Amino acid sequence: MDQPEPPPPPPPAPVAQPRNPLHGVTLEAIVTALVAHYGWAELGELVPLNCFIIDPSIKSSLKLLRKTPWAREKVESLYLFMLREQRRDQLAASRGA
Repeated sequence: MDQPEPPPPPPPAPVAQPRNPLHGVTLEAIVTALVAHYGWAELGELVPLNCFIIDPSIKSSLKLLRKTPWAREKVESLYLFMLREQRRDQLAASRGA
């Protein structure tokens, strides 16, 4: 007699990444935060991509960044730099208060 095939094992649980500041942050949230902090003009100077310079929009930026890994890395690096800057400013403000 044929034995029924056992069910496949459940997929592994996602690994928590408490020290990864990009974990759980969408690309849209990153671009939106960068635009709010720097504005399109300065963002286009810091990361010279046409999607930030010529008729910039969140939609066009996401389209390019999802297709272009090197550009996404530059934007993610700038986002991490911005977060470090903001933390440093908050610490300086709390120490000076």
